[in-house]
Amino acid sequence: MMAVEQVPNIPMFRKNTAGFVHELPATAFSNVDGDTDHVRVQVLTNAGGLDRDKQVAVVAQLTDLVVKASGDAGLRDRTWVLLTEATDGGWGLSGQANTNADLVAAARDQIAELQAGQ
Repeated sequence: MMAVEQVPNIPMFRKNTAGFVHELPATAFSNVDGDTDHVRVQVLTNAGGLDRDKQVAVVAQLTDLVVKASGDAGLRDRTWVLLTEATDGGWGLSGQANTNADLVAAARDQIAELQAGQ
């Protein structure tokens, strides 16, 4: 995900880019036809974090990951990837709701600190 987003490989992003698996009972969901053999992947990013090319890449990579992990090639057609953007100011790190400008400034500060420590 970090490679697609093209964010710097710094602790701020490594520690806040994560995946969570929530397994549900088969009876917890279905499509209109009653099929319960789907996977839903939800991606939460800051507003504007993914342009169209990045959206396409994230959906393809996450779908490939689900298919590979399951060993079921047919799951490609049953994997839903939801791309969700937090509004500007609705993205919290370190106890603060950050704007995109705040995140950029924090990343730049951390890069400067890392470079100074080398």
